[in-house]
Amino acid sequence: MKSAVETLNPTRVKLTVEVPFEELKPSLDAAYRSIARQVTIPGFRKGKVPPRIIDQRIGRGVVLEEAVNEALPIFYARALEESAVRPLGRPQVDVTGVPDPAAGGDLTFTAEVDVRPEITLPPLDAVEVTVDEVQVSEADVDERLQHLRERFGTLSPVDRPVEEGDFVAVDIRATIDGEEIDSVTGVSYQVGTGTMLEGMDRVLPGMAAGSDTTFTSPLAGGERAGEEAEVTVTVQSVKERHLPELDDDFAQLASEFDTLEELRADLGGQLETVHRYQQGLQARERLLETLLDSVEIPIPDGVVAEEVARHLEAEERSEDDEHRTEVEVETRASLRTQLLLDAIGEAEQVSVSQRELVEFLVFNAQQQGMDPNDFAKAVDRAGQVPAMVSEVARRKALAAVLSRAVVTDTAGRPVDLALSVPGSEDGQGEAPAEQPAGVPAPDLATQIPAAPEPAPAAPAVPAAADPTAVPVFDLPGTPAPAVPGAAEGEERG
Repeated sequence: MKSAVETLNPTRVKLTVEVPFEELKPSLDAAYRSIARQVTIPGFRKGKVPPRIIDQRIGRGVVLEEAVNEALPIFYARALEESAVRPLGRPQVDVTGVPDPAAGGDLTFTAEVDVRPEITLPPLDAVEVTVDEVQVSEADVDERLQHLRERFGTLSPVDRPVEEGDFVAVDIRATIDGEEIDSVTGVSYQVGTGTMLEGMDRVLPGMAAGSDTTFTSPLAGGERAGEEAEVTVTVQSVKERHLPELDDDFAQLASEFDTLEELRADLGGQLETVHRYQQGLQARERLLETLLDSVEIPIPDGVVAEEVARHLEAEERSEDDEHRTEVEVETRASLRTQLLLDAIGEAEQVSVSQRELVEFLVFNAQQQGMDPNDFAKAVDRAGQVPAMVSEVARRKALAAVLSRAVVTDTAGRPVDLALSVPGSEDGQGEAPAEQPAGVPAPDLATQIPAAPEPAPAAPAVPAAADPTAVPVFDLPGTPAPAVPGAAEGEERG
């Protein structure tokens, strides 16, 4: 077999392949055997029909077509390997010459395919990155302490009109032109938090238990989201929250500490831990931005077009031109990040161990709210294990560069990124409370989340819930109505 490569542009090549008849003949013989098992011809047993009879009854062209279709992927893969071409999408194949089984001849075809572009990386040692400095103020500690007080607060009924900050139990009913759109009963809400329908915080103050009122508000979700509705709210009960006094007794109630001073010091330490973790995330993000700004990365248009079409089809929004533009911009940015990190991974000779892959699967299973074993099986069934391996490799590639970066804060002080992984001085330990717990994290590659994964390589695993289904009232704990035909959850909106 002979193959030649023509570069059409930095992200697309054309392969021209010539296959001698002798190399195609095994596929041709296999096609005769396959057809012989499928056809019924009087005088011959199935599977025993001679090739000349098949040529007479079925046609030599049918046999040749099956042979070529079976052989093309094999010869295409060989041509890729011989030419060191790294494809990024499906090829456009054009068969330009077909041999005659009787007279011989060559099978010739061309294949145009998008390929991974050559990327000239900038120097990866000692890249300079600046992050925000870690500052924990007394106000930050006070805010954290206030949240802790609220957790230990008590609610008691009051016989007075509603005031801001009160907790109320309410019934809500929404109608449009007399038609009931939705209704809920006994919903608990803290007045003034702004998490209910627009206008609720305006009408509730001054109402008493047992009273109701009607106001106009746009619906928060559902099929008629955004439409103005007549909303009737009925107050069932009014309660106020009593917070414990900030003293040593509270410290002993809410923690293992004996004094309020010790509790405040611990809360300050927790905040510093969280801020340092966030500082590590910021270092990763800014390093990636710096690298992306310093390199030219051609983007294969065919891969972008294919991904955009797949994304819009899954969302059933193929005719939404505005959304198409948004998805294309996001896809190009994501693919650019992927290509850069893959190039860095090759330069750094990154490999992925089984332990690292398992840890990544466990982490993603927790993010999806799935059992790790079930998640791993879903990933395997979807054929997305290679995508998961690639994602871990990209994390490690960026972490390798980050480990050698010169990171300083805005005050000019050096930043030790090991301290951004809480738990011990060498950076080993659990993530802060704001992060998912229970996932082992041996190094920066797993402690610091990776750059955004582009959609072409995103794991196609079942979503825990339909992200497009939104309840009319957008209430915490209210089940979202099912949306028939909704697509699987996507990394992009």
